[in-house]
Amino acid sequence: MNDRVSQDQKDMLVALTPILFVLLWSTGFLGAKFGLPHAEPLTFLLIRFALVCAILLPIAMLTGARWPQTRSAVLHIAIAGLLIHATYLGGVFIAIHRGLPAGTAALITGLQPLLTGLVAAPYLGERISRRQWLGLLLGFGGVFMVVADKASLAEANLGNVLPAFVAVLGITIGTLYQKRHGGSMDVRTGSIIQFAASGLVMAMLAPLFETMQVAWTGEFLFALGWLTLVLSLGAISLLILMIRHGAASRVASFFYLVPATTALFAYLLFGETLGPISLAGMVVTALGVALANR
Repeated sequence: MNDRVSQDQKDMLVALTPILFVLLWSTGFLGAKFGLPHAEPLTFLLIRFALVCAILLPIAMLTGARWPQTRSAVLHIAIAGLLIHATYLGGVFIAIHRGLPAGTAALITGLQPLLTGLVAAPYLGERISRRQWLGLLLGFGGVFMVVADKASLAEANLGNVLPAFVAVLGITIGTLYQKRHGGSMDVRTGSIIQFAASGLVMAMLAPLFETMQVAWTGEFLFALGWLTLVLSLGAISLLILMIRHGAASRVASFFYLVPATTALFAYLLFGETLGPISLAGMVVTALGVALANR
């Protein structure tokens, strides 16, 4: 009986993990909106990554977390981290800092599930059914409906669109690389390696391209704390676990729910309106994700 209860609890946790991930990940754009007026993007990320390492290192030591045993394992973990953290977050933050509307950035990063589906079959040997492809296409259509109803595409230009495309390539390749080479890593020590590698890159680039001045306002501290604790520690850990236990194409499909959830949060927090096209797009997106993960 106890084994049955334990298995039911595990099944419930598995079912709830993607929902919690989407809710947490969706707040990332809002956190960037709060924090970027007070610090340049690379400087912001440098501070964020350093804080994550400072929090995780004593946790890993006190809990006896397992460290990778070979140099190649460390290298694989670091490469995945550079793609997921430094490339993706750096691209998104730079794009928004340069004036790209968050909705447009969400639309561009919404290409990830389709790109993942195209690459997952030859790279990981995953079989993607017609129903899953239909779900991926429906999901992207729903995302486009949500964002097109809100985004100001007139503000997009090469200078702010290009970093967003670099970001979506980074998160796409990074999740596939993590699935293939880093699936067995300990989340605690693996995250330290990934964020340390990403922080090192930010430490080299920020002095070259930014003034590194920070306005330590209450709004900035709130954004920094939220993005560090909730996103970098919470959502990223959930993403790693999802990649470990699920097919890459199915995990990626949950990113389709992020723009719609972000729009819903913006409505609740900032009073941004949701038109009928946005609401219909949310339904289409949810249907697409359901098909892709059935």
